[in-house]
Amino acid sequence: MKTVSPKLYFIIWALLLALLFATWGLAQINLRPFNGIVAMAIALVKMTLIILYFMHVRYGSRLTWIFAGAGFIWLAIFILLTLNDYLTRRSIL
Repeated sequence: MKTVSPKLYFIIWALLLALLFATWGLAQINLRPFNGIVAMAIALVKMTLIILYFMHVRYGSRLTWIFAGAGFIWLAIFILLTLNDYLTRRSIL
């Protein structure tokens, strides 16, 4: 396993902090229907940085990549099944 320098951790931390402030700043701006899309895009970038560097997937073995990918496949299945249930219900009102 490759050792990661503390300098890289501080760079990633600074990027995460910048993205945190970007999320807050963009929340102050009314982008109408794009508020959620922009917030989710920033959250996706933050999630990717955390998984790759702080969870050590970037320099992990192929087996680590497979298990990380399997987690996302399960998440997608759960989201799709939940949306399927939610969107196919009839409104009582």
